Amino acid sequence: MSDIISQAIAQLKNGGIVILTGDNFRHGDIDFIAPAKNITADSINFMAKHGRGLICLGMTPSRAGFLNIGHINDGDERYSGRPHGRSIEAKEGVETGISAADRAQTILVAANENSSADDLVSPGHVFPLIAHAQGLSARNGALEAAIALCQKAEMGDMAVLCSIMRDDGSMARATDMAEFAAEHGLPIIDISQLKG
Repeated sequence: MSDIISQAIAQLKNGGIVILTGDNFRHGDIDFIAPAKNITADSINFMAKHGRGLICLGMTPSRAGFLNIGHINDGDERYSGRPHGRSIEAKEGVETGISAADRAQTILVAANENSSADDLVSPGHVFPLIAHAQGLSARNGALEAAIALCQKAEMGDMAVLCSIMRDDGSMARATDMAEFAAEHGLPIIDISQLKG
């Protein structure tokens, strides 16, 4: 196992955030990722403040099926190719649903092995992404890579992702992140390193 993968796994095991690059489907967009099973309000707030993109909950098709979360659009007509499921909210333990604490609560409920579809309502403020059933071997995306990393870290099979934007609102690139990553102690890993 390479040093950078080991660093990323250690970061995730400690409840930290990793920067993920190399998504083949999003023209160089990059993401913060963290394990869903122990997400905190602080991590959600960090992603919202520094990532600025949509905060999503990545999950396997089997977990999505168990929670009764289907794709927003199962057909080909007017389909963007983005594997979004219907938005969710925890049935209990949230107020408006949009605060960092409320979104963390929804994610924790969805990631809890003892939860069921009855513990969630829709629509909500957390946006599921449903991975390809064959993972990275079939789809070279940040979603599949985030889940694979969480699995390698023995942190479950659900991941929180947030795309990263620059201060001016344009999408950040890997070359933008070295100083930020060093300042915050975040490993940067490319999807290709997971497949190598």
